[in-house]
Amino acid sequence: MTHKAGFVNILGNPNVGKSTLMNALVGEKLSIITSKAQTTRHRIMGIVNGEDFQIVYSDTPGILKPAYKLQESMMKFVSLAMRDADIILYLTDIYETPDKNMNYISKLQKTKIPVILLINKIDQSNQDQLAALVEMWHGILPDSEILPISALKKFNVEPLLKKVTSMLPESEPFFPKDQLTDKSQRFFIEEMIREKILLHYSKEIPYSVEVETEDFIEEEKIIRIRTIIFVMRDSQKGIIIGHKGEKLKKVGTEARKDAEDFFGKKVFLEIIVRVNKDWRDDKKQLKRYGYEV
Repeated sequence: MTHKAGFVNILGNPNVGKSTLMNALVGEKLSIITSKAQTTRHRIMGIVNGEDFQIVYSDTPGILKPAYKLQESMMKFVSLAMRDADIILYLTDIYETPDKNMNYISKLQKTKIPVILLINKIDQSNQDQLAALVEMWHGILPDSEILPISALKKFNVEPLLKKVTSMLPESEPFFPKDQLTDKSQRFFIEEMIREKILLHYSKEIPYSVEVETEDFIEEEKIIRIRTIIFVMRDSQKGIIIGHKGEKLKKVGTEARKDAEDFFGKKVFLEIIVRVNKDWRDDKKQLKRYGYEV
């Protein structure tokens, strides 16, 4: 039996639903989802296996113009994903206009990598609007296949899987067949905490925060986890903790519940808050947190 395998990289701007699509394709919540830009900071791989194929999906940070070294690092993940893909899924939606991202679209116009252009959120559109969008994108990326989808409603996700599988090159699997992702358990608890911060704090706070797992001890019936939330200023530390620790307690409670669902056992989660000034522009600190520098 011929085996197929390949890297399928998901690219697109923030807020078009990349993380929702990633989770729908993999069937597990690997990428955190919020309505805020810069939700995804790392490149996250999700692995889907069949009897004769392996798809390695890759969710990358949303494309943006970097304002500090953290964002420069995030865009390095995007550039790498454009180079090492066997197939590119370029995700847009019914609201986005191409002029927002012509720098990357011009690269897609020149690439020899097969591109599938996905128009997301079609459950919020009508037939005439969708037809006009398909015609417009055919003019911009004439060599790309175009597929309207709703990642949230999982509409056309199964046809997308079949299309991707048919386009995979012949190859042996890159990862063991029982492996779901390239990320560690520590990474996912950090992302769960960061998701709650994105949901419950406003303005600059979510973008000034990094989360690091100090201890991850798995016992037979419980996982004991100690994490640190790093902020950039003393004033941000007070905001994260909140009055009598109430805001931090809410973050911890919600993240612990998600962790118990994800890991399938009881979790004891301890969170402390520390200041790490200007970590977003410190190459040494960015490397420590797993970013490309």
